[in-house]
Amino acid sequence: MDRRDDPPSAPELVIDLDNVAEAYRSLTTNLPAVNVHYAMKCNPHPEILALLHALGCRFEIASAAELDALVAIGADPAQVLSSNPVKPPAHIARQHAAGVWRFAFDSEDELDKLAAAAPGAAVVVRLAAHQIRSGVPSEGKFGVDGDTAVALMLAARERGLHPYGAAFHVGSQMLLPHAWRAPLRAVGYVMSKLAAEDVFLHMVNLGGGFPARYTAKTPPIADYWAAISAGLAQLPYPVAAACEPGRALVAEAGRLRATVIGTAVRGGRRWAHLDVGAFNGLMESLETGNQLRFPVSDSRGSAARDRFHLTGPTCDSQDTIMFDVELSADLRTGDEVYLGTAGAYTTVYASRFNGFDAPVVRCVTGVAIETSDDAAYCG
Repeated sequence: MDRRDDPPSAPELVIDLDNVAEAYRSLTTNLPAVNVHYAMKCNPHPEILALLHALGCRFEIASAAELDALVAIGADPAQVLSSNPVKPPAHIARQHAAGVWRFAFDSEDELDKLAAAAPGAAVVVRLAAHQIRSGVPSEGKFGVDGDTAVALMLAARERGLHPYGAAFHVGSQMLLPHAWRAPLRAVGYVMSKLAAEDVFLHMVNLGGGFPARYTAKTPPIADYWAAISAGLAQLPYPVAAACEPGRALVAEAGRLRATVIGTAVRGGRRWAHLDVGAFNGLMESLETGNQLRFPVSDSRGSAARDRFHLTGPTCDSQDTIMFDVELSADLRTGDEVYLGTAGAYTTVYASRFNGFDAPVVRCVTGVAIETSDDAAYCG
């Protein structure tokens, strides 16, 4: 039977848990003395969380629901960072009651909520990071300048909260290791100003931003540590360091299997319509203006090649993944297209816009996901 007559199936995201474990070990090896807290918003699949927990990873959350998922796998709330600078009061209270004691903030309004819902909690002020464009720009919504941060920490002390640390985020998929230098100088400024007020910090949160390999070359993690360690050494006194990676731990572990639902030639350009697109799994295509380039291959593997615009299944013209992607020239309906480095920010952003399914997730171990469809389930 022609594959075009087969019943439709949902796109599938295959996660190689061995790859996740390897990425975690590599990051912890290359960032010595830095506590790694996985940013679970990136991919909160229970098997990923359970694996990282078993390896000794800590976690970062933005909501009470994320904490519930961690408690379900046995994670200790006392080791969890609550890093969303603006939280619903009920979420603060739930997290604090469960044992979370470190909360990010960047406003007096948030301090008032924390003082009421989490009295005596430790607070971490969010600094604005120096604007260096990252692969997936994500900064600008949160963070304050150094002098404002000092004033906020003194205000926290007046409210009975514990001024504990400073945090920043350089942006997601940061390919420039020196991006951490200026924020760490700002942290040093805040620490010096607070020390004059007899307030001493205990932690600097380096945020996330560590990259995964898409089609662009990424610097070695050692280069990031060289910049970060130099910045930490210049702080006025030693503090503990933490980071919140997401993409760097799970992106490369994922391969998204999509099916071609139609092809067309429009204005001399070839289009391949897939059963997965920006609205049901690849929202970062829109976030980056189609600049995030996933490694792509297809089931035909033909020697003859052509360039396609890859687009999603919905009737929305914005629903396009990448332009000018090289694939088999004879690609047609029913063929499969594989998008690599798809383990981060895919299923979490997926909706059922226009009624199309989000990818189903399958976790595997002990198999190369690029070559086998018979991998053993890990759950």
